[in-house]
Amino acid sequence: MNNDIILNEHNKEEFAPAHTAEHLLNQTMIRIFGCERSFNAHIERKKSKMSFHLNHKPCRQEEKDIERQMNELIEADLPVTFEFVTRDNLPEGITLNRLPNNASDTIRLVRIGEYDVCPCIGKHVRSTSQIGRFELLGTNWDEQEHSFRIRFKVVQ
Repeated sequence: MNNDIILNEHNKEEFAPAHTAEHLLNQTMIRIFGCERSFNAHIERKKSKMSFHLNHKPCRQEEKDIERQMNELIEADLPVTFEFVTRDNLPEGITLNRLPNNASDTIRLVRIGEYDVCPCIGKHVRSTSQIGRFELLGTNWDEQEHSFRIRFKVVQ
């Protein structure tokens, strides 16, 4: 059905469980802190890290809430689905500002249940229960930059 759709070439081989967790963590941070999606992410099989601009340093309870909410979302077994749209027919709230300038006219949106949707051409699991357990390994706060880095891994 979508065999004729041409997307940009993808130069990464993601670890699908961690990459899908990246989507969940982005939306979790948006919902808890009202921030933007991560401005820097390094997602790997063994350990991943993502950085967010926040208006305050999260307290220990907020860090625990992030980990708890992530594991609740994983256990909820939310479906991960894909939708192809053109630039002219983007759903409300979807921006393309993180795509390369030469991105194709056809955009693949990745949806995780009703929780998150964003453009992405990477590999994902079929449902969140395939991610495993989310473990928060540590955090760092940069007061000058108001930058909060989260280090995590997914354990299957």
